[in-house]
Amino acid sequence: MPNQTIKTPCVGLCSTVYGDLVCRGCKRFHHEVIQWNGYNEEEKRAVWLRLEQLLVQVMAGKVEVFDPKTLRGQLEQRKIRFVPHQSEYCWAYQLIARGARVINNLEAYGMVLLPEFRDWALPELRDAIDREFFILSEAHYQRYIAPGFLKDAWVTDWRGQCGSWLACDSGVSGANAPAYPPQSQASQLPHLIHIA
Repeated sequence: MPNQTIKTPCVGLCSTVYGDLVCRGCKRFHHEVIQWNGYNEEEKRAVWLRLEQLLVQVMAGKVEVFDPKTLRGQLEQRKIRFVPHQSEYCWAYQLIARGARVINNLEAYGMVLLPEFRDWALPELRDAIDREFFILSEAHYQRYIAPGFLKDAWVTDWRGQCGSWLACDSGVSGANAPAYPPQSQASQLPHLIHIA
């Protein structure tokens, strides 16, 4: 994709505006949604790659794409949005996401459900795929992103200039602020203590 602008993964269902840390629509992290227009092409590509890897992991456990050429042709014919350079399993997701209620024969699209999912209705499978994709994205956020945000928050809260309720409530601010919360306040932040 040289010299081609990478478009946003947004699907028009952004839940980060309601406080979600991971968007339930596109599965990007809140800061990625906010900062997307400021990202360079490499940063955008990294986000797209993570989303692709997580989605492929989910899709490969549910369907087999046996004819990517047919699948691509069907997507183009039906004008279903997809990213050509992504895995055919991402294409399969786009097909199921958009056509779950009207598709009667998946084989005509170059794919089949794996045996353990053959009795599932496509709308039900679509919802399960979306849930699993969201859960994986959320787990990725909690494992790799949240600890960095929390570490930055600790430094700001405990070493800053009484700019946060934590430092102000401790009665100590500025250079005399403790590096970590005193035990008396640790119980107020159990979710932060466990992650750090």
